[in-house]
Amino acid sequence: MIEKIKILDLVQSQLEGTERFLVNLKVTPDNRIFIDIDGDNGVTIDDCIELSRAVEGGLDRNEEDFELNVSSAGADQPLKKPRQYRRHVGRDLEVTTLDGRTMVGCLADPDDEGFTLRFKGTKQEPPRDERLAYSGVKRAVVVLKF
Repeated sequence: MIEKIKILDLVQSQLEGTERFLVNLKVTPDNRIFIDIDGDNGVTIDDCIELSRAVEGGLDRNEEDFELNVSSAGADQPLKKPRQYRRHVGRDLEVTTLDGRTMVGCLADPDDEGFTLRFKGTKQEPPRDERLAYSGVKRAVVVLKF
């Protein structure tokens, strides 16, 4: 099996100094490699191709055969890194906390520890903000509006 640390080193060396960053890396026992990346201003197909070629160039198919999948973190995928939250400031998030609460609010003030959700309020409740730590969030997804 191809070592995950080897793939991680290849990915990090390719992305270092760019606006792109690793979101998820998975290597299965049958050498299927899945890499999800994101960027401060999004990710293009060319970004994925460039990373794919760099990773493939750092591996030897004569040693071990593998399948490589490089993709952008999809708009419908949960946010995993603080850097992703920074990219979506001002957009609505649906957040599920570790204690089971689910809420939808506008993302504000993300930093390395957490973020704020802003709630508009209703006739019964005034507008409010709630600060959440990343460590207390089970799942956060950008609400897509069509």
